[in-house]
Amino acid sequence: MGAEAALYKPEWLTYPENPAELDRRIWTQSFDRADDGELTVDGVRVSQLAEKFGTPEYVFSEDTFRARAREFCTAFEDAFSAHGAEVSVYYAGKAFLTTAVAAWAKEEGLNIDTASGGELGIALRAGVPGDRIALHGNNKSVAEIRRALENKVGRIVADSVPEVQLIAQVAAEMGVVAPIMLRLTPGVHASTHDFIATAHEDQKFGQSLVEGTSGLSGLSLEELLGLGLDANDCYAAISVAIAHREQSLDLRGLHCHIGSQIFEADGFGKAAEKVLTFMHEMNQRFGITMPEIDLGGGYGIGYTEEDHPRGSADVATSLADMVSKTCANLGMDIPHLSFEPGRSIAGPSGITLYTVGTIKNVSIEDENGDTRVRRYVSVDGGMSDNARPVLYESDYTATLANRAPAGEQVLSRVVGKHCESGDIVVRYVYLPEDLQAGDILAVPATGAYCFALSSNYNYLTKPGVVATSADKAPREIVRRETEEDMLRRDMGLV
Repeated sequence: MGAEAALYKPEWLTYPENPAELDRRIWTQSFDRADDGELTVDGVRVSQLAEKFGTPEYVFSEDTFRARAREFCTAFEDAFSAHGAEVSVYYAGKAFLTTAVAAWAKEEGLNIDTASGGELGIALRAGVPGDRIALHGNNKSVAEIRRALENKVGRIVADSVPEVQLIAQVAAEMGVVAPIMLRLTPGVHASTHDFIATAHEDQKFGQSLVEGTSGLSGLSLEELLGLGLDANDCYAAISVAIAHREQSLDLRGLHCHIGSQIFEADGFGKAAEKVLTFMHEMNQRFGITMPEIDLGGGYGIGYTEEDHPRGSADVATSLADMVSKTCANLGMDIPHLSFEPGRSIAGPSGITLYTVGTIKNVSIEDENGDTRVRRYVSVDGGMSDNARPVLYESDYTATLANRAPAGEQVLSRVVGKHCESGDIVVRYVYLPEDLQAGDILAVPATGAYCFALSSNYNYLTKPGVVATSADKAPREIVRRETEEDMLRRDMGLV
């Protein structure tokens, strides 16, 4: 992360000459300033939102979500149709999923990618047809597989040889055929945090393409030979062979996902080349035609001024060109492509509102040994509503929201109220010198992986989610949790 290089202030952080200006790489058009400088969301003042719904509060722009969903659909469809290929876009629900959000995604033409039985349940409750839902996960339970098959999901993404075998067994017992895709590990290093890079070998997701890894499956050499394989084959080839053999499985194709919050195009292109090459080899070897490939998501968004996200059309066009070129070199038709944007749709759609509490200055030494003052601004939330800074050392920014952030700006650190020194919301940000208790701060780009990762640490109640739209009144789509909600699960005095 850029912030790691500096104790006092990272090089990318600049003093704001116009502190009221909203950087459009981070803030979408749904967020603006009223004439007096107060922040508005789809035309609603944040002071009104805070007064009605309280803080901390997730505020989620339905208008931005729908616009970005349409944008990604159109971008991918246009880019691939130019090469005569068809494409589907799945919204990666793990980023942020409620019944309202699932319904918006469906209405805007997206399918839903789920990563658990719970996420599957939300998509079904929202009325998403089963054939427009995918089920992911590296350790699916029998109950989750059965539920997916009962609701006729469009695909179950199998993460290992044992999962392929388990899905085949459950489907056979139910007397149905399970549509599956095989998640691969293409071995492409993504330029992101190690915990959200998912294509390198030493991690829990996917099936290796490295030669000689077939022995890792636990199958004997005799069993491998019975599948038409040998010890020189890769792990993923075993899953292809089993899926091809099992009558209760419909092998729809291959899947890969190299990580999250990635800005460069090269990693996606290399992954596509590896997966397409493997598909071509397996098709020829087993005399089959796998019709689909899913290349995942992971497209980066703007969190701070350091970030330079690519537009959806740029992402889609570069991927379409790479896929078309690889298929032409292999002499194969372009399969049906699918992609899974999540953060890139939900992230810019949401902000979190906090109320300022304690403000204090501390003395530190910078890299040169000089004494500096850092201002700590405490707010009424923290790591329980945004775990990303403590999990991934993620950087955010913030702005004074209830009035114009004018005058002298002071380097500040926004921290939460939890009993942890690592409870940091925004590590480095300039805020007005006259900031005071009771002011409202807005942290942008919190629409993804904040609500989804929220907790009750220190027994703080979880914030609600308020949806806004230019033509609808603000309303809670997830109500604020109460203390009674938490205590209801504590059975100690029953």
